[in-house]
Amino acid sequence: MTTFTPPAGTAAVEIKPPNGTRAGGLPPRAERGAAWWLYAVLGVGLLVMSLPFLWMLVSSVKPESEVRRVPPTWLPETVTSENYQQLLDRLSFPTYFFNSTVVAVVVTLGNLVFCSMLGYALAKLDFRGKRVLFALVLGTLMVPGIAIIVPLFVLVTNLGLTNTFPGLFLPYLVTPIGVFLMRQYFLGLPDELISAARVDGAGEFRIFWNVMLPLTGPALATLALLTFLASWNNFLWPLVVAQTEDRYTLPVALALYSVGQNATQYGVLLAGAVVVVLPVIAVFLAVQRYFVQGIAMTGIK
Repeated sequence: MTTFTPPAGTAAVEIKPPNGTRAGGLPPRAERGAAWWLYAVLGVGLLVMSLPFLWMLVSSVKPESEVRRVPPTWLPETVTSENYQQLLDRLSFPTYFFNSTVVAVVVTLGNLVFCSMLGYALAKLDFRGKRVLFALVLGTLMVPGIAIIVPLFVLVTNLGLTNTFPGLFLPYLVTPIGVFLMRQYFLGLPDELISAARVDGAGEFRIFWNVMLPLTGPALATLALLTFLASWNNFLWPLVVAQTEDRYTLPVALALYSVGQNATQYGVLLAGAVVVVLPVIAVFLAVQRYFVQGIAMTGIK
């Protein structure tokens, strides 16, 4: 109900919405019906998306015989930690986990620093060849990753970096999608901040590091999550570059373990998959608040 207050000396007039409706729009029953359908659709979508993960989590604590049972059972009849114990005993799991962590963290930090620098330069600085450079960045987005595996391997081999940590992370310290993401975010920041900093005598690097970069928290969180996810799950490049087991990452180790066994133990593989997924979920939960904001504010939907 809305109350209109007329000039002094006249009575107030109350404007009531039609019967059965609220001042803001649909009748209460229609609003409840629309909300019910919305929640139902979202619930079905959430269930479909989460079923594979739930199956993986539940099956990782089943005995091997129960994992192979046909028809399969959802809830385990016997809960066991044998799969995780075998994962630690038969595989050099701490070594593989350490390798994956080092590569993913270094690649993520490299992208946060270098993609931010290049994105800032493409968005806020004027220099010769700027448009050509940005066109090259966009062009590399259209090149499939599989197409550059052989040239990258030849380059890394000539540098003597095969089967080393630098060989695992150097080719991915800067990614085109990261440069594009940071450029789009920097374009949305006001140029007046840069002008004011220059008037105060700040240099270009100080403007970037102390003035502009602290304002890009959502974009940095988005870039960190996307980069960590891609690096942590990367399989093909570590498989090509790592030539001994002490340089294998988790995806490579689990894949080779399943291929090298006469009878694949699916329970152990499912336990390994759970361990691989957990760090990604932890990183997402830590930055999800900024992830959504960063995606929305950079125009990538």
